[in-house]
Amino acid sequence: MVTRIAKCTCGQLQIVVEGEPLGVGVCHCFACQSRTGSVFAALAAFGPDYKVTGRATDYIRTGDQGARFLFRFCPVCGSNLYHTEDGEEHRSVAVSVGAFADPDFPPPQESVYDCRRHRWVKLPDGVTVYEKDPE
Repeated sequence: MVTRIAKCTCGQLQIVVEGEPLGVGVCHCFACQSRTGSVFAALAAFGPDYKVTGRATDYIRTGDQGARFLFRFCPVCGSNLYHTEDGEEHRSVAVSVGAFADPDFPPPQESVYDCRRHRWVKLPDGVTVYEKDPE
C-alpha cells in the first residue's frame, strides 16, 4: 500500500494518508481561488485512515449546498493543508495536491465550478466537468 505525506510550506503541519486517492478534483469557485491564492484548488480525497502531526488553525466555510467544511491551515506559514466536512470526518479527508510535492500525482478526474474557471486554464482530457457543485 502506498503511503503519502503532505506537508505545509514550513513542515510544521503534516498529514499522512494511505493508499490511492478516492478521487482527485479541481475547484474553480471564487472561495477556493481566494483560499489558495491561485486560480483553482487541486484536492485529493482519501479514506479515514490518516494521521495529522503538528498544530493547525481551523476555518469553517459553508458551501453552496449548506455543508460546513473545516479547512486546516498551518498557523506558522499559513499553508492550507487539508479539510474535512463537518460531521463527516469519519468518511474522508481532502488534501491539497500541491502539498504532496509529487509531480507524478494522479491527475484530476473532476472539475467543479467550471463557470468560474479562468478561460486560459486547460483541463486534461477525460475530466468530468460540472458548471457548479454537482452535490
